[in-house]
Amino acid sequence: MKILVVIPTYNERENLGDLLPQVLDLDPDLSVLVVDDNSPDGTAEVAREFGERTGRVHVLGRPGKLGLGSAYVAGFRWALANTDARFVFEMDADFSHDPKYLPEMVRLAEEENVDLVVGSRYIGGGANVVNWPISRLILSYSANVYARIVTGLPLTDSTGGYKCFRREVLAAIDLDRVRSDGYGFQIELNFNAWKSGFKIREIPIVFVDRHSGTSKM
Repeated sequence: MKILVVIPTYNERENLGDLLPQVLDLDPDLSVLVVDDNSPDGTAEVAREFGERTGRVHVLGRPGKLGLGSAYVAGFRWALANTDARFVFEMDADFSHDPKYLPEMVRLAEEENVDLVVGSRYIGGGANVVNWPISRLILSYSANVYARIVTGLPLTDSTGGYKCFRREVLAAIDLDRVRSDGYGFQIELNFNAWKSGFKIREIPIVFVDRHSGTSKM
């Protein structure tokens, strides 16, 4: 396995059924891990059905809603323990992160020896976000400016959650000590990777607020 995409879910049955085929079609050496927080709408069952048909979708079930950060940490641990994936992705289940950017993120990691590729909504000074109210956009942009000033991170989008980690980055981070959740979790992981000397790059993405349903993680 070359690529593992970790997708946390809670009540994402409708989106996941559309997302998984698109992701799997990107690369025959790609698999998906769905980290599901006991979704009552049957999200995990959808993922398991894809797994039975393709052999490339795995499900890590959790007892309830335990937070986005802990879902990714659980997924990273699973990836390191159960696969030989060279690249591990974070991706939302709701199409906010368009799968079309994934091949370019892998290409950058491979050809330019980048350890962590971050999909940025704000690279170049603009804001590539669709369907957000202006108040939320201003808050997000300001938070990223503040994070860059306080931490020194060489990123325009420290809080974004579309990322490609080289396996060695996750192995080097002490996942037991990661305590943040939500946007803070993303900043903490970026900071840990950067301070450990790993090479980080951004690519521009367009972030489109969820395909359907409401945010529940």
